[in-house]
Amino acid sequence: MSTLKVDVKNVLGTVSAEQIQELNPAAAAALDKLHNGTGAGADFLGWVNLPGDTTDALLADIEACAKQLRDNCDVVVAIGIGGSYLGAKAVIEALGDSFSMLRTDDKRRCRVLFAGQNIGEDYLNELQDLLRDKKFGIIVISKSGTTTEPAIAFRLLKEQLESQLGKAEASKRIVAITDAKRGALRQLATEEGYKTFVIEDNVGGRFSVLTPVGLLPIAVAGFDIRALVEGARRMQKATVAPGDENPAVLYATTRNALYRAGKKIEILVNYNPKLHFFAEWWKQLYGESEGKDHKGIFPAAVDNSTDLHSMGQWIQDGERTIFETVLSVETQQHTTVIPSDEANLDGLNYLAGKRVDEVNKMAELGTRIAHVDGGVPNLRITVPALKEEYLGELIYFFEKACGISGYILDVNPFNQPGVEDYKRNMFALLEKPGYEAETAAIKAKL
Repeated sequence: MSTLKVDVKNVLGTVSAEQIQELNPAAAAALDKLHNGTGAGADFLGWVNLPGDTTDALLADIEACAKQLRDNCDVVVAIGIGGSYLGAKAVIEALGDSFSMLRTDDKRRCRVLFAGQNIGEDYLNELQDLLRDKKFGIIVISKSGTTTEPAIAFRLLKEQLESQLGKAEASKRIVAITDAKRGALRQLATEEGYKTFVIEDNVGGRFSVLTPVGLLPIAVAGFDIRALVEGARRMQKATVAPGDENPAVLYATTRNALYRAGKKIEILVNYNPKLHFFAEWWKQLYGESEGKDHKGIFPAAVDNSTDLHSMGQWIQDGERTIFETVLSVETQQHTTVIPSDEANLDGLNYLAGKRVDEVNKMAELGTRIAHVDGGVPNLRITVPALKEEYLGELIYFFEKACGISGYILDVNPFNQPGVEDYKRNMFALLEKPGYEAETAAIKAKL
């Protein structure tokens, strides 16, 4: 049984329980499409049964590869973009020490850095400079091997690693996660003898965090991928049946009822700074899945209480086209108690003896009350703690709800046709071979 809870009572001033439940038949039909592969994008449903289908042999292979990288590297650079980057980053940041990069005494974990998620020249130059006196390895993640951002980063870092170690030794520190049979990266990995893992054709990038795409970097960082997968398995079982008892159904129907009531923007709110990149992963999952055919809830995110001092005014008093989904963590990993101060110049002695998290929880509760009073419907999703098993539940929950929600919206949740538009323009502007006509056309617009 899953531990995650979904509370929708604070949306009922905007939509009724009946309006939410009216979408249950559509949600049931969506579940049927997901489980039986009868809906749009059915070729990309490998993630649906993935937790239960993940074998002990695969997990053991990932763990062994991670250990080899940790034993031989101070730093491992995971190269990828979109879903090939955000899932691993989200989990590592959520589970890790906030100041791990400054600690020199923690030998348990290898530092995992990321590249290929941007085309920042300074970023890449500074990364290469950092790696010049480091023992480093590379995990390169790309189905094709030709996606511009990660391909540039891999070309640079592969050349650097081979220069530092020689080609033969460098090949032992490069792992490719790519297509099973085709593509430039698969060809190179075969030629150079890289250790490889497969990105299955039926799992899209934004749904790939529970495959080797996410599991290998997470394991390299020293976290328990078996517990992560086990949590996802629990949520897989909890989201099979239709109806409000299914948390993914409840979330999907509620957000669609709000969308139909004119709430076009969903803000994912957290009160734990470790969840910043989890929100970034969520934004891609929902934005790329639902933003089609001029439809879709716009996914945004804030980190509170920090953003209460920047975005709080707009949320409280701005245009009433928004709703919030608050992601709440029940318990913390550490205990910090606020001390008493004799002078009490800051006036905080009324908090003396309280845990910092108690203050944070009251900031969360007070904000939720204020925003609801201000006309912002609030959903609340609660997890017990930031631990692998609960993050596994949360990841699968959002994935399953995304598939349901996309089908309720009547779009294909598993393609991304709009993403190709910028690529065509970029290739034309860079005069890529084969794009001569596009180059002439776009230059005529300039």
